[in-house]
Amino acid sequence: MAVTDEAIEKIKGMILSGALRPGDRLPKESELAAELGLSRNSLREAVRALSLIRILDVRQGDGTYVTSLDPQLLLEAMSFVVDFHRDDTVLEFLAVRRILEPAATAMAAGRITPEQLDALEGQLTAPGPEPSVEDLVAGDLEFHRTIVAASGNSVLCSLLEGLSGPTTRARIWRGLTQKDAVARTLTEHRAILGALRDRDAQAAQAWATVHIASVEQWLRASL
Repeated sequence: MAVTDEAIEKIKGMILSGALRPGDRLPKESELAAELGLSRNSLREAVRALSLIRILDVRQGDGTYVTSLDPQLLLEAMSFVVDFHRDDTVLEFLAVRRILEPAATAMAAGRITPEQLDALEGQLTAPGPEPSVEDLVAGDLEFHRTIVAASGNSVLCSLLEGLSGPTTRARIWRGLTQKDAVARTLTEHRAILGALRDRDAQAAQAWATVHIASVEQWLRASL
């Protein structure tokens, strides 16, 4: 395993130094192994590991390439791992969301376009007056996804998307067991949208914090 780790570090070093850039094709296996002073087996294991975390892209019959290294692509691995969380860590995921999402919402207040504001309005009215819990949660995800995208920060978008699995399940659980969850969610969404329309970053951040904290507080009381 130590030999494979060494191989991973050497390939990483080539990428960080600029010797290999996004989209570049790696040299042939035999050539790269000789250049790095590695066995072909350890190089092969390193390539396999780096492809799993979207650093490298192995194309059958064509070779191995450095991916785009786009944050959204690289953070896909985080999303996969997060799905294996234990139930007793959901509060920790919600706490991280409470730190990141209000900041993204505040950033969005100064950047969001009229078209995005109209899209948010449509997302609030689309489920109808009495949405099911599933429709509400799906709408909630899309509502916040649109806001975070408006922040203009692709890393924040990817991080929050990666956290959506555990927090989605918490929101469904809340919707099924708390009587006023639907009405409260819609009210908080309206307040967030109003602050965004007013370009009031402080109010948008505050309402986003209230919105996430209400789920967190309910879940804490339920555990």
